[in-house]
Amino acid sequence: MVFIFTASFAQKFNWNKNQVIAHRGAWKKQNFPQNSIASLNEAVKLGCYGSEFDVWMTADNVLVVNHDPEFQGLTIEKVKYEELLTKTMSNGEKIPTLEAYLKEGKKQKTTKLILEIKPSLISKERGILVTNACIDMVKKLKVLDWTEYISFDYDYCKRILEVLPKAKVAYLRGEISAEQLKADKLTGVDYHYSVYQKDGWIENAHKLGLSVNAWTVNTVPEIQWLLAHKVDYITTNEPELTFEELKKTPAALGWNLKWSDEFDDNGLPLTKNWSYDVGGKGWGNNELQYYTDADSTNALVKKGNLNITAVKADKENNHYTSARLVSKNKFDFKYGRVEVRAMLPKGRGLWPAIWALPTDWKYGGWPKSGEIDIMEHVGYEPDSVYGTVHTEKFNHVIHTQVGKGVKINPYNAYHVYAIEWFEDRIEFFVDEQKYLSFKNTGKGAGDWPFDQNFHIILNIAVGGGWGGKKGVDDTIFPAIMKVDYVRVYQKGK
Repeated sequence: MVFIFTASFAQKFNWNKNQVIAHRGAWKKQNFPQNSIASLNEAVKLGCYGSEFDVWMTADNVLVVNHDPEFQGLTIEKVKYEELLTKTMSNGEKIPTLEAYLKEGKKQKTTKLILEIKPSLISKERGILVTNACIDMVKKLKVLDWTEYISFDYDYCKRILEVLPKAKVAYLRGEISAEQLKADKLTGVDYHYSVYQKDGWIENAHKLGLSVNAWTVNTVPEIQWLLAHKVDYITTNEPELTFEELKKTPAALGWNLKWSDEFDDNGLPLTKNWSYDVGGKGWGNNELQYYTDADSTNALVKKGNLNITAVKADKENNHYTSARLVSKNKFDFKYGRVEVRAMLPKGRGLWPAIWALPTDWKYGGWPKSGEIDIMEHVGYEPDSVYGTVHTEKFNHVIHTQVGKGVKINPYNAYHVYAIEWFEDRIEFFVDEQKYLSFKNTGKGAGDWPFDQNFHIILNIAVGGGWGGKKGVDDTIFPAIMKVDYVRVYQKGK
């Protein structure tokens, strides 16, 4: 009796589980040529999820890797491959063929190869030929498991799926809805990050089962915005920076975004997020401003910022107007992380604040139900911001408030002002540096009324018992607090 044993040797992969795709490979920090074998290997070395590269076809039908239609003065589609070989990259490499690039990528099993088919400058028909040739090369070299596909040409994307129905394919241009992409069986969307700043775009794509990639993202605010909104992938020229930001993101520490305003619309703040405290009778602090109701003079969203503006203007016996935005009845919360990225106005007599008050005043009026001042600044102390807690036992009226100042320059750059509020403590941060912790003593509401819903307040006061302690400089108006975003995170789902 003869036994015949058969064995299948399935490939074992351990693809990197992160959001980082190196754009044209990881080239910038080490000064490698873009789309070079060296930049591919550096992306692998860094542990990127993927390394993106761009494919053209020469006049004699050789597939090569290069971003631009020209390679050192030669138009790739109009010259033969041997002519391209007369040129050399800065590190000594010749222009890689797709075959050489894929063979190099196949040597490892951790970083995906993100193949972008560039739209032909000659004709649509030639572009489809290039698409077919790319697919043939991937199949020939048996790198189907390594390779994902992207293109600015929708027909190329659909052609890939005709031949390889199980391929991961994403479209780049940005004008097609998530619903249409899903209907056409694309597996993902890969648009410029600005497209996703339309309300709910990422969430909708995820509900449809699409992966969401954003290009080309190279600055910390953009990276953090995308991470906060749970984007799947970030295509970047700065993979090292992106990895550093991944370590810092609230999501990495177990926080989930529950509510935010990124101020990406234009005009008055969104009514679904904000209402206004209105009036001008001192607000308990002898303040001098009148807070207006949905007046674009004092509250206006433009160029990605909420601008709260205090101006010198007469209104009902007040000589200044400003705005006080509140999330009450729009969003309130108990426990979580609040972070607000803002740049403050400069001038003696100003009193900008980012803070929170109880929604239901469970233990009675102020200060019994508490107050959390995430950030306060008074203009006569131009180098300091403060975080403070007020309760019945600890408050400024009886000079027992618990607070602390931080030395920064709040005027020339944005800073992130944050708290993390738990059942047993509230911690205060500026730019991720913790500077104050207020602990729950367990002695009841007089010490700790922070077991109820609070809401967020953003405002600029003028004058007042603290802000106006050294008078008001009338030459400073208009004075603007710029708010880049407000985000509230909580633990759990």
